[in-house]
Amino acid sequence: MKITRQKHAKKHLGFFRNNFGVREPYQILLDGTFCQAALRGRIQLREQLPRYLMAETQLCTTRCVLKELETLGKDLYGAKLIAQKCQVRNCPHFKNAVSGSECLLSMVEDGNPHHYFLATQDQNLSMKVKKKPGIPLMFIIQNTIVLDKPSPKTIAFVKAVESGQLVSVHEKQSIRQLKEEQGLVKDPEQRRRKKRKKVSGPNPLSCLKKKKKTQDTNSSASEKKRKRKRIRNRSTSKVLSEKQNAEGHLLFIHHEACHLQEIKVCCVY
Repeated sequence: MKITRQKHAKKHLGFFRNNFGVREPYQILLDGTFCQAALRGRIQLREQLPRYLMAETQLCTTRCVLKELETLGKDLYGAKLIAQKCQVRNCPHFKNAVSGSECLLSMVEDGNPHHYFLATQDQNLSMKVKKKPGIPLMFIIQNTIVLDKPSPKTIAFVKAVESGQLVSVHEKQSIRQLKEEQGLVKDPEQRRRKKRKKVSGPNPLSCLKKKKKTQDTNSSASEKKRKRKRIRNRSTSKVLSEKQNAEGHLLFIHHEACHLQEIKVCCVY
């Protein structure tokens, strides 16, 4: 029985690996019901899951699942301890926590881009998961771990992709990687760095009238010329006044000399 279970698991893993890009280490999202079933069956998940899947595994959960187990009380205390040992993945419910099933469904939306396995004993959650293609489902039956076969929705999706009607998420990612390697797609960081040119108005200096400029320049030039003329007139007036003073002084000296000569002539006679 164990050999047949591993054969079926290997077959199902090959299907998900080839069609949806599932890769090692397999990330398995656990909810409270799966942890409780493992506790009752005394299943060592960290030891038995890698043996069953024949590959490395990572046990994961979310904050909403942990909060849900805390609110349920002592009955699920052992399941809470198992969940606390798992890696906590960030969910979009930071402020307002939701139920564990709703949180796990949100983690596998948009084509399950992170390639999560979903492990649960909740029948309602498993039915909702089967309606979405590309999500491996796990559960515990008779104290043994089982990887469920691909759902009809998943098989129909793969057939549509093979016929060319749809494109899988894995193919989209591979096409995008090839375009980035060849440089056909620019990085989003470079697009953000490019700033849009703002629509600028006309230059305010160009809006001024040219006539005003010429009048201002002419008035300033005329003021400069006037100032220079005034300075020259002041200098010439000073020179003329000095000359007149010198000539008057000379005339006074000449009159005095003539008067002295007349006095001398009178004294001789």
